[in-house]
Amino acid sequence: MATQFDAEPRPAGTPKIVGVAWGLLALNTLGSTGADTIVPLPRSLIQLVTMGSLVAAFALALAVNPRLRIRASAFLFLLTLLLVPSMISSVALESGFGALFRCARLALFIGTLWLLSRWWDGSLTFVRHHIRTYFAVLATVAVGAVISPGAAMPERYGGRLVGALWPLTPPQIGQYAAVIIGLTVLLLLGRRTDRTSAAVVIVPSLALLALTHTRTATIGLLIGLALAIGSLILTSAAARRFFVWTVLCAAVAAVGFASALQAWFLRGQSKEYFTSLTGRAKVWDALLAEPRTTAEKVFGMGLGDKSFGGLPIDNSWLAVYQEQGLIGVTLVSAIIIVLGGVALLRPPSLQRACAIFLIGYCAIASYTEAGLGDASPYLLHLALAASLLAAPATTAPLAIPEVPRRHVPRWARRSEVV
Repeated sequence: MATQFDAEPRPAGTPKIVGVAWGLLALNTLGSTGADTIVPLPRSLIQLVTMGSLVAAFALALAVNPRLRIRASAFLFLLTLLLVPSMISSVALESGFGALFRCARLALFIGTLWLLSRWWDGSLTFVRHHIRTYFAVLATVAVGAVISPGAAMPERYGGRLVGALWPLTPPQIGQYAAVIIGLTVLLLLGRRTDRTSAAVVIVPSLALLALTHTRTATIGLLIGLALAIGSLILTSAAARRFFVWTVLCAAVAAVGFASALQAWFLRGQSKEYFTSLTGRAKVWDALLAEPRTTAEKVFGMGLGDKSFGGLPIDNSWLAVYQEQGLIGVTLVSAIIIVLGGVALLRPPSLQRACAIFLIGYCAIASYTEAGLGDASPYLLHLALAASLLAAPATTAPLAIPEVPRRHVPRWARRSEVV
């Protein structure tokens, strides 16, 4: 996508291959299950593509960083520690051999992030990689909707938009759209892109988000942007204007389109079904009531498919508790707290605002979406936030050897002051 997003040059020493590796990591997290596609794709083929992309990302990251130069990061350190309860619980094979496979996938995912951390310098380089990657994914969704509207909005999902070329569910599409909308709005407010380029990303992404009827993504976008723009209000006139206009437009929409917004939000569901979070609460109650040994409470049951009793858990904290136990919940909490604390301690900047948006979005989405404890788009969003909060790389000053005084001419010697 040749837009103004490419106008800012990459920091010196950042190869293009780094962006390719980042895109391959995103491809790996798309998953292998979802809606029926126009051309049926065997699940084994989809898994081969997603896992092959992870192996390729690691290989590219290793090729571009052969000396294994990395940048210390509390985020990556805590993420690496998360492998410990994952391995301990998965070795018991209570979740089958697939648990060990998922552990290997998580380890490779984290290893790739470590290799790419060499270029985490607090710049917006990875933000642009992120936007371009997920915009390309959304482009496939839009093409599928144009080719076959029936397959893209099937009755199975209540007429919500799905991926007709690649098996993507409505929550996935809503998440990708919300994230790149938020990041693009912040780039526009920071004058790092022009209005035309921003509109090319924001307008179609908003349309796709609306067609997915994804409440979590919409709420996460609004609250995440409010937090991010709030961090810029004192230093950015553009942020203040945007905030005022957004509040006015929201007030008008709430008054003039209240019934339409309520219908979109309820998605034809009863209020009782809505208050139970579309049935999620029953799964959560059953999961918490399940008898567990002390080891299962501490270390979990092993990495699985984020389901319980054949039903999706749809809650990151309960999914982590199920698979990685209380230790996993503690480590994931520490990741969110550390990133949020570092963001609050940073001086106001566009990078800080983008990081706050991503952290806020992931924290909100964690209530009804799983993924914080395994290789997922949510971990990739948090990795992007960590790269934005990294201190800029500094070049060590050139060491100048001291010249013995006897070799310095008398006229060049400075007078000594006692």
